[in-house]
Formats: sequence, structure tokens, C-alpha cells
Amino acid sequence: MFARKQLPFEAVKLTPRPEMTDQEMQQAALVYYQTMKQRHTVCAFIDREVPEDVIQNYIRTAGSAPSGANHQPWHFVAIHNPAIKHEMRLAAEAEEEKFYAGGGGDDWIKALEPIGTHADKPH
Repeated sequence: MFARKQLPFEAVKLTPRPEMTDQEMQQAALVYYQTMKQRHTVCAFIDREVPEDVIQNYIRTAGSAPSGANHQPWHFVAIHNPAIKHEMRLAAEAEEEKFYAGGGGDDWIKALEPIGTHADKPH
């Protein structure tokens, strides 16, 4: 049973925000925008085992992403079994086929046309 008084809470100390003039804030915002508009999704794969501590640190980092009420309702699963990975890939590819066959809707498909994505993603 949930009991608020039993809920551990430790405030996280935030780094003090530097004082900036309006001009400095505008410049910082522009630099940030220029950096962020260059981001994109990258799928890069290697053909060897990744050390467990590396995977754990990536999951720890992803799990710290902000969320409503700071609850971080994320669930992560690291799968090491190649047969299960293969089954998941087949299921994901089947969903991609459905999406591009019309399940994604005309607006989504039209929006993806300029970047050339389609159901075939040979990773």
C-alpha cells in the first residue's frame, strides 16, 4: 500500500544558473538552437558484445530523462539472447510493413517522403 510518509525523498541540488544579460540570453538561445537542429536519430550497430556496465550506464542515463512529476515511468529491457533479438526484429519489421502500407496514415507517409524512409531498414 502506498504511504506518502514512507516515500523517500532527497532533493537534487541544481547547478546555479549564471546571470545573463538579455543579449547574452539571446546569443545562448541561438547557439543552443543551432546545436539542437543538427540532431538526428542514428542507428549504428557493432558486431560484438557490449560490456554489461556500458549497457547499464546507458540505461541509467536514459532513465534519468525528465518526466511528469519526475516519476520516470520508463521501462528498459536489455536482451542478450540472439534468438529473442531476431524474433523482436521480425515483429518490428512486420509493424513497419503495416505502417508504410497505410497504417501510418497519409500525413505521416507524406511527411516521410522527403527523407526517403520506407519499410526496408537493413541494419
